[in-house]
Amino acid sequence: MYLFFAAILLLLPLLVRARKARSRKHGLTNPPPGPWQLPVIGSLHHLVGALPHRAMRDLALRHGPLMLLRMGELPVVVASSAEAAREVMKTHDVAFATRPGTHTFATLASDSLGIVLAPHGEHWRQVRKLCVNELLSARRVRSFRGSREAEAYSLVASLASASLVSEAPVNVSPLISTFVADAVMSAVVGDRIGNRDAFLEGLNEGLQVAVGFSLPDLFPSSRLARALSGTARRVDAVVRKMVRLMDGVIEEKRARSAAGGDGDDQDLLNVLLRIHADGGPLDMGTIRAVIRDLFGAGSESSSTTIQWAMAELMRNPAALRRAQAEVRGALAGQSRVSEDALPELRYVQLVIKETLRLHAPLPLLLPRECREPCRVLGYDVPQGAMVLVNAWAIGRDTATWGPDAEEFRPERFEEAAAVDFRGADFEFVPFGAGRRMCPGISFGLAVMELALASLLFHFDWELPGGAGELDMAEALASRDHRKQEVRLVAARHRACSCRPATS
Repeated sequence: MYLFFAAILLLLPLLVRARKARSRKHGLTNPPPGPWQLPVIGSLHHLVGALPHRAMRDLALRHGPLMLLRMGELPVVVASSAEAAREVMKTHDVAFATRPGTHTFATLASDSLGIVLAPHGEHWRQVRKLCVNELLSARRVRSFRGSREAEAYSLVASLASASLVSEAPVNVSPLISTFVADAVMSAVVGDRIGNRDAFLEGLNEGLQVAVGFSLPDLFPSSRLARALSGTARRVDAVVRKMVRLMDGVIEEKRARSAAGGDGDDQDLLNVLLRIHADGGPLDMGTIRAVIRDLFGAGSESSSTTIQWAMAELMRNPAALRRAQAEVRGALAGQSRVSEDALPELRYVQLVIKETLRLHAPLPLLLPRECREPCRVLGYDVPQGAMVLVNAWAIGRDTATWGPDAEEFRPERFEEAAAVDFRGADFEFVPFGAGRRMCPGISFGLAVMELALASLLFHFDWELPGGAGELDMAEALASRDHRKQEVRLVAARHRACSCRPATS
């Protein structure tokens, strides 16, 4: 962060002139309020050393639920209340339905566009329709049940093996991440690809650069910013690496299909290749982009949510006991968790909802761009402004959730049973709402519920050394990662083999 601002200071003399030339380009009659700004860097100093969603929430408490920041040359409007989110994602959804044309987004999409980064338009509509109707439909999600259950039991077996080695705490975080990655891998590209680890590493690098800002994003008029930006060069390298890796996966899949080694529509890549072969609206670049988007939406967010859920349960023993009693009661006499039982696990579902309320996987959601001037909550939002919805702040708003909004209390969703995260309730928007809402909620929930139920069914959990508290600090990143990995003592409650199950 400090090196980043040092680079900005080096740019100051060259950027002042451009800043003055552009300062009144978006003259507004009644702009949203915001904090005081410095020349050139604007509001960036208010975010130094802080988690962006927390810093923006604190600023919003002083300046209001719709706030205007200046990130270098970039105007950024932040919505931090349910009412403001409703205006952005429902009332003016069409005006805010596109993605910003930042240097980072443009570079990531230079090969081709999928659904996540695509601007609002015909391509986006066609790909979204494909995702909703073909790739992520309820029927398609159910078809991967066997592979999810097999991966969940592999997670159980890995934990059982780790707990047998010693009585030391087990680092649960990487095991959960592996489970989610393999469950998504099996659904998207099959479970027999070569270079699996390199493929996942490349996708993870793509996710990391996608949620950050580079100098050219903040100072798009400056050629020097592009020349000095190490982040911009890293994005270029990541894109080339992702294209190479995905091409390898696609060619491997085609060779297997030609040899009769794959059944029709066995995984989502087979579906995409079938549509391409039938003359559908998919070129190979779009197929690569859709694969990237499916992994990005399905892996990081699910893994992070499961880890936060386990951490919150360890800090709340009564909730842990109730969740375990429910799982073990519903599965009495069973040897493992079946997805058939998940609809019965009402309290486990409340645990996941409460975790998503407190720990939205993307605290600021994915940015939108204002396509035309419009008024939100009585304020003028300039065309071209980046628009952020602070889902993290909205989920902790005491005006909606009461004085205990910061507390983990799954029972609150029994009291407000109608509140859900599927886009109709703007006080709870971890997956967004409107046209740009995440289309993969059903798949993500199946992965999260199965993993959490399996962990609760098979193991009794304790904090290391009888510790009374667990570190709940967040990492300094755009995604809501835990700063510390989850290390717990796991004692097997149900006998389980260390040999992973097969589907």
